[in-house]
Amino acid sequence: MRNLSYLSLIFVFISCGTKKNQEKESPKYVQPTHHSESLTSVFDAHGGYEQWTKMKSFSYLKEDELTSTNLQNRFIRVESPTKIIGFDGADVWVVPDTIDASRARFYSNLYFYFYAMPFVVGDVGAYYEDIASKELKGKSYQGIKISYGKEVGDAPDDNYIIWYDSETGKMEWLMYTVTYKKGTSNDDYRLIKYGEWQEFNGLMLPTSLQWFQYDGETVGEPRGEATRITNIQITSDAPDELLFIKPKNAQVAPY
Repeated sequence: MRNLSYLSLIFVFISCGTKKNQEKESPKYVQPTHHSESLTSVFDAHGGYEQWTKMKSFSYLKEDELTSTNLQNRFIRVESPTKIIGFDGADVWVVPDTIDASRARFYSNLYFYFYAMPFVVGDVGAYYEDIASKELKGKSYQGIKISYGKEVGDAPDDNYIIWYDSETGKMEWLMYTVTYKKGTSNDDYRLIKYGEWQEFNGLMLPTSLQWFQYDGETVGEPRGEATRITNIQITSDAPDELLFIKPKNAQVAPY
């Protein structure tokens, strides 16, 4: 899974000063202008990329884990009963400092990336390629392959394929590779079915994701229960920047 792709953007992180100054000088998301025609049609079917870029705060629950994200600078906070993982523009940090943080950097935006589909692949540094249609579970889908520049994020060799309905433009499946810490690209794709979409502030966002077994050709049985996303909030109001500031008792997660 490609993590922290937004590190390819230019950040100016201010660690002191008033909250007003923090908001004024907070790094802003740079809207790309390079989307392919097919990807734009998918964005439009989900509410439009322009509407997505107006949003500043995105939060949701996955079971008992609350994630809060500033969409304009991609600061993030993932809070569960046992730990908090945060990204402040410079470091991925973890509290308490007594737990194993070896996978925190990988995990910090793992589910955010899935839940923010398809819009999140519109980030700067992505490249798009229309590929041959494919049949999944008896239905034919159009495909868009997404790859990244060599300097983008912690795992630039990751690839994604969005499979969408040619009539509605809506995304229904996602294939993705995991190359974090492996250093090389591969064709070992994982597969997710996006079966439930709901409208939030003009955007169609997923509320359920189902992983499936996949051998590169055939879709197998579901992998466990579907992952449910609840308490979804996406607004044009920025989240409190204090959420993302690294506490004094935090440890910095390793690469």
